[in-house]
Amino acid sequence: MTTPWGEFELSRFPEDPRDPLRAWDASDAYLLRHLAEEGVPLSGAVVVVGDRWGALVTALARHRPTQITDSFLSQEATRANLARAGVEPGAVSLLTTQDPPPERVDVLLVRVPKSLALLEDQLLRLAPAVHADTVVVGTGMVKEIHTSTLQLFERILGPTRTSLARQKARLIFCTPDPALERPANPWPYGYDLPEDIGTVSGRAVVNHAGVFCADRLDIGTRFFLQHLPATGGGRVVDLGCGNGVVGTAVALADPQAEVLFVDESFQAVASAEATYKANGVPGHAEFRVGDGLAGVAPGSVDLVLNNPPFHAHQATTDATAWRMFAGAKRALRPGGELWVIGNRHLGYHVKLKRLFGNSRLVASDPKFVVLKAVKRG
Repeated sequence: MTTPWGEFELSRFPEDPRDPLRAWDASDAYLLRHLAEEGVPLSGAVVVVGDRWGALVTALARHRPTQITDSFLSQEATRANLARAGVEPGAVSLLTTQDPPPERVDVLLVRVPKSLALLEDQLLRLAPAVHADTVVVGTGMVKEIHTSTLQLFERILGPTRTSLARQKARLIFCTPDPALERPANPWPYGYDLPEDIGTVSGRAVVNHAGVFCADRLDIGTRFFLQHLPATGGGRVVDLGCGNGVVGTAVALADPQAEVLFVDESFQAVASAEATYKANGVPGHAEFRVGDGLAGVAPGSVDLVLNNPPFHAHQATTDATAWRMFAGAKRALRPGGELWVIGNRHLGYHVKLKRLFGNSRLVASDPKFVVLKAVKRG
């Protein structure tokens, strides 16, 4: 990536030479050009929200910015890209969306996220640190910036306008109004589950902003909950746990089970832990933010339950599902099982047969399938 601050070699995480997707896009480049062309002062506290792979903070590292992200993978990519650029450790502060935000922000740069709820939560959390002279600039591809996006900036921070589009990217300019009466932060959001889904019927769910289907139970998870296997104790992983409803259902049905909740989203794992605790579940559970089952000992798991995502930001890809399935095979003991819920058209049975040598259809409806693969030998 060529910027006014130099050229940088950037990669996503985990690094894969077969991955055709770049670690930056036109919206990152547009924002950096704007900062240089307009001479935006960067000597104060610079905060970058939603920097997807660290492109922005790597380019601005000499100004010692703070990055705030919900993604473990983005944070790891940032660390690798900073190291590749020769940035000294500690020059960039890496925070998660669950960490206390900085107390003062002089320049706020926002890479617009896919989730409007996550944007709302982050702007509300940062608003007390923003002052009348704070420079606020958002960036995103044209298809990512909607009227509702601009209204959110305006409602929480102050008057907002957009730039002309360049290379299908657009900037958002917001002028902070300290006198603006901001709404209360509605996140985390809680609701009670329906009464027809087995063990967790009527139970409480807690969702932090940005978690998939945060205001209701999605139909895929509902279908999965109706077809969960009996565990018989052992170590169970809710892989890509989201708000933790599936793992909580397992723990309620079998107090002897040891449940590990894993997700790459800090918001998701916080939600899963809050959901688990809200229901007073007996037994033992562990909550981990990370890259799938990396770090889990091979052969140490009896059952993996998985609803893999098929989007990475705006890109549709099966790379995440494949990595989740491969990680599950490595972590499972011989005879251990991977259960997967997915849309019928995604063809997960083909991937499971290729990886495990077997795949069985457990249940289906017009939209979803539940599949089981067993680790042999």
